Amino acid sequence: MTTSPSGSSLPRWRLWLSTLNWRRDPGYEQRMKQLRSETEQLRSENARLGELNAKLDAILFSSATSSTPPPSTPDKPET
Repeated sequence: MTTSPSGSSLPRWRLWLSTLNWRRDPGYEQRMKQLRSETEQLRSENARLGELNAKLDAILFSSATSSTPPPSTPDKPET
């Protein structure tokens, strides 16, 4: 084994691999919980907006089919 300048007996490539190791982030779990909560809230709001959109479409469709057509204008005689 070779000794690196840092005094460790690990080869250089092992030292590099050790820098890739996952380090515990204290706020990670809290952020993930918050993101899950926000995602669930957005799904709920999207579902509610979908329901409201369907109701609006139904209202617009029923008002379009039940409305009276505009009065027809007499044709202008061609001169």
